[in-house]
Amino acid sequence: MTRRRPVVALGLGVLLALALGGLVRSTGPADGADPVADIAAGLRCPSCQGESVADSRSPVAASMRQVVADQVAQGRSPEEIRQWFVARYGEEVLAQPRLRGLALLLWVVPAVTLLGAGAAAARTLRPRAPDGGRRRPDGGSARIHRRRSRPALWLTAAGLGTLVATVAVAADRLVPPAPPHPVADPTAVTLRLAQDLESQQRYDAAAQMYREALRDRPDDNLRLRLAFALLRSSDAAGAEDAARQVLAHAPDLPDGLLVLGLAQRTTRPADAPATLRRFLAVAPEHPATAEIRRLVESQSAATPGPGQQEPD
Repeated sequence: MTRRRPVVALGLGVLLALALGGLVRSTGPADGADPVADIAAGLRCPSCQGESVADSRSPVAASMRQVVADQVAQGRSPEEIRQWFVARYGEEVLAQPRLRGLALLLWVVPAVTLLGAGAAAARTLRPRAPDGGRRRPDGGSARIHRRRSRPALWLTAAGLGTLVATVAVAADRLVPPAPPHPVADPTAVTLRLAQDLESQQRYDAAAQMYREALRDRPDDNLRLRLAFALLRSSDAAGAEDAARQVLAHAPDLPDGLLVLGLAQRTTRPADAPATLRRFLAVAPEHPATAEIRRLVESQSAATPGPGQQEPD
């Protein structure tokens, strides 16, 4: 028994070290791993089926990877970045939703089992002084203690093993089955991402997201937002085309006339004043009315009237 104690203690130590090492390795990023790729691999692409943001080649996934890269560059932690996405798109954006409630038993029980078995083994294998504890007249207290401890150790190990097996078998019944990867509305996610990109003044990327949303949901409101994004990204021709598509269904829509008139200042300078005056006529209370009126008046003052010549 004395010779076995170091061997058993060494075996328990090795098993504990391997368990802890495996847990740390599985929960933490690999050494030298790309943090952007690691975070993107934990996010689900909302416009794909069963693909992560790291693996998908869709424009939505590309924009999400860029958002991750921007936040990594700002010094945010992986957990902060994941929480940023969850706050906007819901828990469904995570490739592996967080464990909650009874599902935590699958992690807690094995850890408790390992600690309990180690404590029981350590107590059983702990050397005792020859004259310590209770002594029988014939000096056989230590031997009797060892004989009694062996059944206790095996019973403890068997009980803990049974507990682990019970939790493993009953886990699916204790925890309500999660829906098969509930996907958030791809269009809603795309629109929210487009708005986030606009807030960062990345209008080219935002326009791409609006185009993606229009493929699934042809809507004049989305087309108008696309027109504004194109105008801010200096794509006047694209903004004019999008605005004309909106005005084809609603000829007096103020925002449509506004975007069209501003775009025409680049594409059709001669037509821009008339379009902007029409905007002023149909929307005198629009927030942009005062600025557009000053713009039209200054342009009229700079343009020579009939019979007038431009100054040399």
